[in-house]
Amino acid sequence: MDRKRQHIAIFTTASLPWMTGTAVNPLFRAAYLAKDGSRKVTLVIPWLSLKHQKLVYPNKISFSSPSEHEAYVRQWLNDRIAFSPDFRIFFYPAKFAVDKRSILAAGDISEVIPDEDADIAVLEEPEHLTWFHHGKRWKSKFRLVIGIVHTNYLEYVKREKNGRFKALLLKYMNTWVVGIYCHKVIRLSAATQDYPKSIICNVHGVNPRFLEIGKKKLKLQKNGDQAFPKGVYYIGKMVWNKGYKELLKLLHSHQKELGGLEVDLYGSGEDSDQVQEAVKKLELVVRVFPGRDHADPMFHDYKVFLNPSTTDVVCTTTAEALAMGKIVVCTNHPSNEFFKQFPNCRTYDNSKGFVEATRKALIEEPAELTDAQRHELSWESATERFLKVAELDQTMARQPSKGHLKDFASMSFNLGKKMDDASAYLHNVATGSEISRRAFGAIPGSLQPDEEQCKELGLAIPAGTRRQYMIS
Repeated sequence: MDRKRQHIAIFTTASLPWMTGTAVNPLFRAAYLAKDGSRKVTLVIPWLSLKHQKLVYPNKISFSSPSEHEAYVRQWLNDRIAFSPDFRIFFYPAKFAVDKRSILAAGDISEVIPDEDADIAVLEEPEHLTWFHHGKRWKSKFRLVIGIVHTNYLEYVKREKNGRFKALLLKYMNTWVVGIYCHKVIRLSAATQDYPKSIICNVHGVNPRFLEIGKKKLKLQKNGDQAFPKGVYYIGKMVWNKGYKELLKLLHSHQKELGGLEVDLYGSGEDSDQVQEAVKKLELVVRVFPGRDHADPMFHDYKVFLNPSTTDVVCTTTAEALAMGKIVVCTNHPSNEFFKQFPNCRTYDNSKGFVEATRKALIEEPAELTDAQRHELSWESATERFLKVAELDQTMARQPSKGHLKDFASMSFNLGKKMDDASAYLHNVATGSEISRRAFGAIPGSLQPDEEQCKELGLAIPAGTRRQYMIS
């Protein structure tokens, strides 16, 4: 490995064409970290066999080979940025868990990065990537392991049957695995689960397309033209826990106060039919449309974006709406803390506040974004924040203690390391058994990649015997 350049390997839990945050944001992170050429960057994304691609990728998009998939990802990125970043894309074998609506790894995905290249690992959704990890310990292989927490898993689980009990178990499980495998944890907002010694910082930016749309709208505003001739909308995956339940409840409870309001909803998902039925019971005009790309020209002219969701960590569509120069009405919630610095973000604490904020937004014009505010939303700024909180320029080496405190500090460090090692060993034993893996919710047969995936990825077909785990 070239020691003069840091090698950052970014592992994530999803990939395009699945338009989810953990597919899009790590891709932009890799591109912007590689932009100045001072670092060697590798993005590591899941490879699904054809039968699993059909379960998750939209519009019948599929890939016959990893190289075909990589070409698709790079083309999507190149269509949205104005530079040509030099970074590698590697794949790890994975399967789609229908019950969890999530992609889970098969085998030890840390092996994707050769030992000689192992320097810094960024785990996007560290709990998700390590629940069932069995193999080399991340902290042993990489000099520095940084976890970026994207998802409010506890909030989702609480909404299930026996949700509070499940959430309690999941909370301890997440704390355990993240502590074992990460040196540093970055939480995008306080809406996520808390972790010991974690840092709260939004290290995400918006697709540059939205900032360009915002500049065009700003030009119209400065010329005195009507920049936003359309009214109110919401866009999001059409499942109840993505804000639709809260929004329709608010609209239903305040139909008189909001008389004349028209709202357009855009989304596709498992609850689409139920949402459309619920809309029919409202006296207000609420139109429902299939989901589309938020950058589609049909969204440019809307003035007000409503987002009452409380399950997001940092809502991507809220950031995009602000970048386009719109007014955003959202709940006063930790997930929206970052957005409060922008004058077009209007928060509310209760249903009365929602009505007032919405009515006010309809009669006012959006404030003009300054250059500094636009920069704060950009991936350039997000990358600056990431480099600062990750402290990548600081050495990991500990300076030896001096005087009579040396032995005590050494004993404390060694005791902590032994406890950490024992915890890691216990997790490795538990995840090495098919029975215990399935009991905890792993996909059957995911201890090792199957023969089909090994052939597709050019991997050696694993022997039937389980590899011995060693703590280094």
